[in-house]
Amino acid sequence: MTAPALDSPTDDQQLSTLRPDLTVVNGTSSQTTGSRTYEFQIADNTGFAPVAATGTAIAENAGGKTSFTPAEDLQSTTRMYWRARMVQGATNSDWSATGKFKTRLVGFNRPGELYDPLVHGDGVTIGTIGGSRNITWIPGQGIRLNDALAYVVYDLPQVILTGELSVEVTGLGPGGPCCKVRVFSILDRVGALSSSSPYSMNAQYRGVNGNPDNCICFKSIFGNNAAGLEPTTAERLRMSFVLDPSKVYLWRGVWTRDSYRLIVREGDATGPLVYDFTARSAQANWNPSKMFAFLGTDNGRFDVLDGTLRGITLRNLWVGRTPRPSSLGSALRAAQ
Repeated sequence: MTAPALDSPTDDQQLSTLRPDLTVVNGTSSQTTGSRTYEFQIADNTGFAPVAATGTAIAENAGGKTSFTPAEDLQSTTRMYWRARMVQGATNSDWSATGKFKTRLVGFNRPGELYDPLVHGDGVTIGTIGGSRNITWIPGQGIRLNDALAYVVYDLPQVILTGELSVEVTGLGPGGPCCKVRVFSILDRVGALSSSSPYSMNAQYRGVNGNPDNCICFKSIFGNNAAGLEPTTAERLRMSFVLDPSKVYLWRGVWTRDSYRLIVREGDATGPLVYDFTARSAQANWNPSKMFAFLGTDNGRFDVLDGTLRGITLRNLWVGRTPRPSSLGSALRAAQ
C-alpha cells in the first residue's frame, strides 16, 4: 500500500472557515479484498498529541480524491496540522506527509486585549461601525473608511494604563486631505469634541496644508491639555513622508502613564522603519475612567479637518496591555 498524497489545503493557507474540507489523492493498494477507507487526523502540533479532530472509515471516492470535513468547529485563529492514511481490511498505509493551514481569524474584546481581523470581507467586526457608516469591506485586505465621518469604535471593557494599539494600513499616499486627519485614536468618551476630552490619543498622516504636507504626527492628552504629548514644531517639520498607497504599513501607538510613542514600519513589525518618535512629560498621567478605541475617529462630526483619513484600509487591529503578538499578521496563536 502507498500512502495518500495531500491535495488541499497545503502550504499554510489562511482559511476563512473552522471546518475545512481536507482532500487527498487516493493511495494505492495491491490487495484485492476489503474496502478501502481513509483515516484523517488534525492537531495543533506536528506530534498529533492530542488530536483535535479525527475522521475514520471515510469511504474512498472512486473519482481519485477523497475528502473529510470535521463535524465540529476547530479552534479559531490557530495553525493546524493534518495527515491521512489509507486502510484496507486489517492493513493500513503509512501516514501521508503533514500539511498545515490556519483556521479562520476570529476577533475578541476581553479585559486587557482586543483583536479584530477585519479581513474576511463579510461585514464581520467586533466593533461598531459609526458616523457616516460609509465603509467598504475588501476580502483579504480589510475595511476601507471612505470619508472623514466614517469610523469603527470599540468599547474596551477595561482601562489599559500602559499598552499598545497597532493596525495594518494600506491606502496611505501623498497629497491627502487637509489637515490633521486621523488613522486611529483612543478617547475616554464618544460623541464629544476630542480636544475637550481630558484623555485622548490619536495618530495622524496629514495631507495638504498639514504643516507640513504628508507628515506623520500624533497628539495625546494625558489628564489635561497642559500635559499634551506631541512632536515639537521643529520635529514635525522634519517628518514629511511620501508613503505608497499600494503598500502595507504597520502603525503602532505605544503608551505608558507618562509617554506616547508612534512607530510606523513598512510591511510588518520587522519591516523597514519609517517613523519612530516618543514624547514624554513629567506632568502626564494616563488614567482615564473609560477607554474607546477608534479606527479613524468620530471627531469629524465636529471638525472635518480633524476627522478620519478617508480612503485608508485597515486590518488586524490589536489593542492590549501587552505588545502586539509577533504572529498576528498570519494567525494570532500560530504554533512556532
